[in-house]
Amino acid sequence: MTEPWVSADVIAEHLGVTKDSIYGWIANKSMPAHRVGRLWKFKVTEVDAWVRDDGAADASGGELDR
Repeated sequence: MTEPWVSADVIAEHLGVTKDSIYGWIANKSMPAHRVGRLWKFKVTEVDAWVRDDGAADASGGELDR
């Protein structure tokens, strides 16, 4: 079975952050996201791998912005 595409709302809830954080990470930190028309769609496994590889860490080495 293929993994479903999910919305920014679902990814934000999954990570425990705001949608604003998600959009900022897409723009500034190369968060894995795919544009479908006007919407951003995500694969949870891609986002989880990105987080594990410190993609969401801030410049001071912090974790997710909660």
